[in-house]
Amino acid sequence: MSTSTPAVDNLLAAADRKWRALGIHRRDRVSLKADLRAELEAAAADGLDPAELLDADPSGFALRIAEEAGVERTPPRYGRVLGVATAGAMLSLVVGYIVVVSLHQAFVAAFDLPRSVRVPLWLAAGVFYGGIAAVVVAGAVLAVRIALRDTPHIRHTAARMTLLLPPAVAAAIAAATAFAWSLDYPLTPPAIAAEAAIVLATFLAATALARHWSVTAAR
Repeated sequence: MSTSTPAVDNLLAAADRKWRALGIHRRDRVSLKADLRAELEAAAADGLDPAELLDADPSGFALRIAEEAGVERTPPRYGRVLGVATAGAMLSLVVGYIVVVSLHQAFVAAFDLPRSVRVPLWLAAGVFYGGIAAVVVAGAVLAVRIALRDTPHIRHTAARMTLLLPPAVAAAIAAATAFAWSLDYPLTPPAIAAEAAIVLATFLAATALARHWSVTAAR
């Protein structure tokens, strides 16, 4: 007869979160959870506090169980993913800038509008920043997909970067623009560095989330 209690369920949930964060496959998590549940329920049936069995550290105890069981793990490798994604984004920006400068005259000729046509400032800004965002996302996703092609679950990571990065970068650009507007658009190095930091931090956070989602998702 099961003696499961809310305390046992909470401890199991904490352990499972740790196993997911470690990238342990679902079938192994199910097996580890069943074994741990049996031990915790036995302790509760004997009148013991289940938390004492885990030394009040469910995450640490879950890690030790996984190591002792020798289950397969998928290392997140956040550092490599973030580094490659950032390098890809920067490289794509440089290449994009060179292309735009090289084809400047062709762009002017192709999009030269009559003086009577006035393009709204918001539309021009949207096209400009939207183009930059598209180049950044494309460069980051392609770099991760190609350079880290042998990394486990990298295809899923690239797909989720494609999903998460566009709105994240758009929000970051909006936040950086709002920050600049609040200071009357200063061109001082500290202000420019702060705006760049807002965009970079958001980009890295979205990329890390995409990787975390890929590694911890049930398969």
